[in-house]
Amino acid sequence: MVSEEKPKQLLHLVFGGELTSLDHVDFRDLSQLDIVGIFPDYASALTAWRGKAQATVDNAAMRYFIVHMHRLLDPQGQ
Repeated sequence: MVSEEKPKQLLHLVFGGELTSLDHVDFRDLSQLDIVGIFPDYASALTAWRGKAQATVDNAAMRYFIVHMHRLLDPQGQ
């Protein structure tokens, strides 16, 4: 019997909000941050990020980010 190995979870958080300035990352209102979700791999996080970024393209101060949570949880690993 061949066992299937599950791919390693590499968690990614996608979130965004309106910035106070385009020069640095300071959010205008932290209570209004848009937490899009946590995704099991970079590819699905990128898809979610791209959708949100494109949906808010008319607001130049709105920015979305991908946080590599797996790097925070295991800084020594990959």
